Amino acid sequence: MSVPPSLLADHARAIWAAAVAAARPEDLIRAAFADPALSLAEAVKRARRIVVVGAGKAGAAMSAGLEACLAADLGRVEGLVNVPGGSVRPLRAIRLHAARPAGSNEPTAEGVAGTERIRNLVSAAGPQDVVFCLLSGGGSALLPAPVDGVSLEDKQQVTRLLHACGATINEMNAVRKHLSAVKGGRLAERCNAGALVSLIISDVIGDPLDVIASGPTAADPTTFADALAVLDKYRLLPQVPQGVRRHLEEGVAGRVPDTPKALPARVKNAIIGNNARSLAAARAWAEGLGYAVLDLGSYIEGETQAVGTVFAGIVRSIRADGKPLPPPVCLLSGGETTVTLGKDHGLGGRNQEFVLAAAAKLGGAGLRNVAILSGGTDGEDGPTDAAGALADEHTWQRATALGLEPAAFLRRHDAYHFFEAAGGLIKTGLTQTNVMDVRVILVG
Repeated sequence: MSVPPSLLADHARAIWAAAVAAARPEDLIRAAFADPALSLAEAVKRARRIVVVGAGKAGAAMSAGLEACLAADLGRVEGLVNVPGGSVRPLRAIRLHAARPAGSNEPTAEGVAGTERIRNLVSAAGPQDVVFCLLSGGGSALLPAPVDGVSLEDKQQVTRLLHACGATINEMNAVRKHLSAVKGGRLAERCNAGALVSLIISDVIGDPLDVIASGPTAADPTTFADALAVLDKYRLLPQVPQGVRRHLEEGVAGRVPDTPKALPARVKNAIIGNNARSLAAARAWAEGLGYAVLDLGSYIEGETQAVGTVFAGIVRSIRADGKPLPPPVCLLSGGETTVTLGKDHGLGGRNQEFVLAAAAKLGGAGLRNVAILSGGTDGEDGPTDAAGALADEHTWQRATALGLEPAAFLRRHDAYHFFEAAGGLIKTGLTQTNVMDVRVILVG
């Protein structure tokens, strides 16, 4: 199969779009209600009252999907879900609360206010009630409830420090859980409902229940000592606010109760969507277009530029030796990489930086009949208005004509401005879902 370069780019976009569509929250909620193993309809039938809470980038669409499944029972439904600004819309029974502005990923005072109302709803649920908790990526920042002695500003500062040093999501959440009154299973601790069911769209490698949205309804295997160790690992202890350090040290000393290590059987957590599901949909679409597919799975992590260089090496092997597969090939992968920022940095995100790093390694000749796309399934990549980027030989030609030097942009972590000038930014707006990143590389 010979694919013209322009069509190659179109194919890459279509394959990535299929991955995003497979994480459509309304469809995932409907499938969960049809799953006999979950028995959700039976739980609803028995309930005196149905309480809906939650937080995440997919919260608005998940709430709409849940209302559709509960259409005959909306008179018994009450709820509030914290979502990003820009995704708020009127629903019939569930209130969507703008807990942070669009494009931000930090806890806010509005988020704290919404979380307090969520805590009150959960606390008021009784043995004859059922509570649904809708969780998805971004839930940690959207569900802030600082412990006594730690201010919202303290948590914001810690979040910024952890982002800037390249801490993994697991490391970040180990810290955030131990500074929160709801995360790490503490929301479930407040619930006396007959059933608490969390429906979860995972944005974390391996789908660990305690890490997604910092696990407000999951038992927490991490400890105060683990949280303190993360800050020590990245040499952040001298920089974090005194209240944060004091609280963690009090916990290590046993003077503050740790997060729950087990929860009652009436608390159930169900993963209804994840990166692997989206990669499977991308694979089916790519095969339908005639590509052999090499799916490297959902566990790709590490420093972004290094990962991009490795993937460029796989492309070179496919082109030169037909290994591990002869072209035409679609190379798929998921997961999330990290970017460690210096003091003076530009604008971008891990997806844009991945594409630029891989393209820079391949160069103009290596990008012939190649399209490289990486995008966040939530429609956001770092603090930008782009989901990610796409590079092919046309991108390289435009960059060369403009005198853009990829290495200089990589040194500054400034991939956004490279692709803004050369073309290739992928802008979708908020997709209302989040199952990490999906990378599509086509070798025609």
